[in-house]
Amino acid sequence: MENEFFKNRLNITRRHFFGQAAAGIGGLALGSLLVPDLFKGDASAQSLPLGVAHFAPKAKRVIYLCQNGAPSQYESFDYKPMLNKMAGQDLPDSIRGTQRLTGMTASQDKFPLVGSYYNFKQHGKSGTYISEIFPHIGSIADDICVIRTMSTDAINHDPALTFLQTGAQVGNRPSMGAWMSYGLGSENKNLPAFCVLLSRGRGNGQGVYSKLWTNGFLDSTHQGVVFSSSEDPILYLNDSDGIDKAGRRRMLDQLAALNHEGFAENKDPEVEAKVQQYEMAYRMQTAVPELTDLSKEPDHIIKMYGPECLVPGTYAANVLLARKLSESGVRFVQIYHQGWDSHGNLPKEMAMQAEDVDRSSAALITDLKQRGLLDETLVIWGGEFGRTNYCQGKYTVDNYGRDHHPRAYSIFMAGGGVKAGTVYGETDELGYNVIKDPVHIHDFHATVQHLMGINHEQLTYKHLGRRYRLTDIAGNVLPGLIA
Repeated sequence: MENEFFKNRLNITRRHFFGQAAAGIGGLALGSLLVPDLFKGDASAQSLPLGVAHFAPKAKRVIYLCQNGAPSQYESFDYKPMLNKMAGQDLPDSIRGTQRLTGMTASQDKFPLVGSYYNFKQHGKSGTYISEIFPHIGSIADDICVIRTMSTDAINHDPALTFLQTGAQVGNRPSMGAWMSYGLGSENKNLPAFCVLLSRGRGNGQGVYSKLWTNGFLDSTHQGVVFSSSEDPILYLNDSDGIDKAGRRRMLDQLAALNHEGFAENKDPEVEAKVQQYEMAYRMQTAVPELTDLSKEPDHIIKMYGPECLVPGTYAANVLLARKLSESGVRFVQIYHQGWDSHGNLPKEMAMQAEDVDRSSAALITDLKQRGLLDETLVIWGGEFGRTNYCQGKYTVDNYGRDHHPRAYSIFMAGGGVKAGTVYGETDELGYNVIKDPVHIHDFHATVQHLMGINHEQLTYKHLGRRYRLTDIAGNVLPGLIA
């Protein structure tokens, strides 16, 4: 009788009905796995990030090793023997053209060319030229893609670093990590999607500031969370004396209830963001202490990164912590290492800086690779602009400085769908101008977002009547960088 009802009324059998229903339930299950809070149904779910990539990503996470202060490409990854041959000769006007100068060298009568103090040699099957002060990075040459033709619009540190991190030279724009958090969310509910680590080298430093990891006009839940090298990795995270876990939970529940009432009245999204941040901090109280305890790493890992990795706040310790954060599902980990601003005494300062970062930078890539994580983790290494091929101030063979040069400089990337064992782009024989395959900052951002499965033109946010994006109104994905 029941079967006859289904046949007559719906023209389907009961077996067919339940078969189709099962397929729908499977689709719901898949959706809940892709976006865990998709069917949560409360107010907080409505303010969650988009959560799903626009297309299949090559990378799931980013570790950005920002070398703040601008390391010289001529002593690292852009081998220019002609500079050594022409050392002391004045930079030809035909090469410099209308390139602007900083106030530090604009008054110079001469611009004597200066070659690298260090030797270069080819590494790996790729034969990539890398300076002798980066032997460990040289040992992984076949795992990295060296980009020799980066260019930027800014010639001074503050606007250049801001531009590199936010896509604009002015403040109050969301940083790369904030955009990733907004677009893709976090893979671990107990950790932020965007974490920031700071270290200082032995060279001349340039400061870093919160606008580099700001959420800008996005919800404050997307701001980078800064880890400290102090006894408390995240300040004010732990409960005060006399407050237990149960008491903290009751307090947060009552505070959330008050905030929800306030949101119902004024509809300010920052009220809901605060509730989410309180909840995140509560969950992090358990996750962070274990995560930041590097002493439990096995001996062979400590040996790989170097003994400095057990000293909190060092570059090596931050790089190892970055691996642990990324491995735990943090979407974007940003390290700022200061000290590359070599306007004078470059041979000595650059060697010290390289010694601080070379081993652990290479170890990170090797470690990710041996864990099977490199293919899904994009590692970026580089600064905000390059250095001039001429000397700033008095020139001697073993003591010279280089000024800022935005027109052409070098970085490298690894993993995450990048074409390994390659060199992208070419500069002229004096390393001053790009002659093949330029990479503007907007192109760089577009390509990084593409590797993460994001169409850079579609990830936008409407603010003050205009739709903003990381790449502003420019940027092209560069297929030559993608495997």
